[in-house]
Amino acid sequence: MNTPPVIRFLRLRPASDADIPLPRYMTAQSAGMDICAAITEALLLPKGEIALLPTGFAMALPPGYEAQIRPRSGLAVKHGIGLVNSPGTIDADYRGEVMIAVINLGPAPYTFHRGDRVAQMIIHRVHQAELQEVDVLDETSRNTGGFGHTGN
Repeated sequence: MNTPPVIRFLRLRPASDADIPLPRYMTAQSAGMDICAAITEALLLPKGEIALLPTGFAMALPPGYEAQIRPRSGLAVKHGIGLVNSPGTIDADYRGEVMIAVINLGPAPYTFHRGDRVAQMIIHRVHQAELQEVDVLDETSRNTGGFGHTGN
């Protein structure tokens, strides 16, 4: 079994955000770590609107890894809360605050509160590909068949 990567977290406002949990796995077999909102006061998000939620932390991923930010299924199903750029990617060389871009796709306004679990983060190994320009591509049975080419 491979050794898991070490992710280093930095609390950006330790005096004011000590009550906000850092990302954490909620069960022994969780694929994603829950991320909490480090907002200072409740935020009412009208339907159809977008907001950027601070998390209060930055992190250092090891080279060759990314963090994917994904919606929480409970918020999506119960309230229509999703992420605008799902999944969002955090690169290994980013050191700024992790921010969560939420959108209210539900039928009613939704209120976020300080410390709410608002997204989940998955750590993935990535590879930078070697790029090569060519004059022609090899043909396949699909070739240029695009969206819906196999039916519904």
